[in-house]
Amino acid sequence: MNYRKRKIAVLGSTGSIGTQTLDVISQHPQRFEAYALVANNQVEKLIEQARQFKPEIVVIANSEKYELLKDALSDLPIKIYVGSDAIEQVVQDSEIDIVLTAMVGFSGLQPTIAAINSGKTIALANKETLVVAGDIITKLALENKTPILPVDSEHSAIFQCLNGEGYNQISKIFLTASGGPFRNFSIEQLKNVTREQALNHPNWDMGAKVTIDSSTMMNKGLEMIEAKWLFDVSPSQIEVVVHPQSIIHSMVQFNDCSIMAQLSNPDMRMPIQYALSYPERLSLNTEPVDFFKLTELSFEKPNTEIFKNLQLCYNAIKEGGNMPCILNAANEIAVELFLQNKIGFLQMSSIVEQTMLKSVFIPAPTLDDYKQTDTESRIIAHEVSKSIN
Repeated sequence: MNYRKRKIAVLGSTGSIGTQTLDVISQHPQRFEAYALVANNQVEKLIEQARQFKPEIVVIANSEKYELLKDALSDLPIKIYVGSDAIEQVVQDSEIDIVLTAMVGFSGLQPTIAAINSGKTIALANKETLVVAGDIITKLALENKTPILPVDSEHSAIFQCLNGEGYNQISKIFLTASGGPFRNFSIEQLKNVTREQALNHPNWDMGAKVTIDSSTMMNKGLEMIEAKWLFDVSPSQIEVVVHPQSIIHSMVQFNDCSIMAQLSNPDMRMPIQYALSYPERLSLNTEPVDFFKLTELSFEKPNTEIFKNLQLCYNAIKEGGNMPCILNAANEIAVELFLQNKIGFLQMSSIVEQTMLKSVFIPAPTLDDYKQTDTESRIIAHEVSKSIN
């Protein structure tokens, strides 16, 4: 059967999700084409990717790296652009079928909006986009009839469980969490956690920011907020379940109390590929689950007294307005400071909590309000960090 090759723009191509996306594309060259590659700062890796995949377009966000990129690719017929405005323009290219958004944090919001307004299918790996402005993003997607296909393993699992269920009523979503490397630690033990320990995730290979978020369970809180917008459910219908083996990636309970689950070994290429190939399933060089080697599938309640970030996320989405945006901005600063060894592990949640208390609450924010909130909350988070040291 002849298929039209899907042209992909990969935003954040040098990060963990981006590199795994390119691996998927390389496995199916007859089905996918890396049409545009976008990176923030890792110019050497971007050059390497551009030479391998020979995309039509390459964009570097950091203007200081533009000349190096341009010179290194001068022998290839690749269009090279620089800056955030260029990213927004590139995602609107008429040749692009799918925009995979894997840029980290708030930076992914504006390009995603531009892609939605251009009617592109969105493969969403940037959960902060929906955390910050879920109301605006979901409304725009409906207006433009733009599909948003989840790339996070948990949201992909939920999406797969809902396929074929039509209007059957969702009773509950069980959002699974590995629990990270410190799920059995006490408060006293967490006080001494180092950057290196936090970056050592037991099951998943992810970028630094997401790995730290996983260790604090902020990642699961952000995923809860994302699930609320993706699947049109209330936060009270989303229950986080710690599942250390990371085999069940999430579950959906329906109104007859039956539960659907999606299982696979931890491999982010699987949900990435499903988002790119949907509704088809393509072959993938990964290991299937061997049930005879599984010693157990266990489940625990998360400890929100120790891992406060999860509860802060529930508080933020319950309050609504710009509060999730405040939470996200404060967390990005807190993680950055922790990675720089400027604050301790437990101080990350303290910075988030105090920033939420000190920031101006806006019950019905516009896009400009979200941008201003992000800027102001980052300033407040920096000020808070100085007072807790």
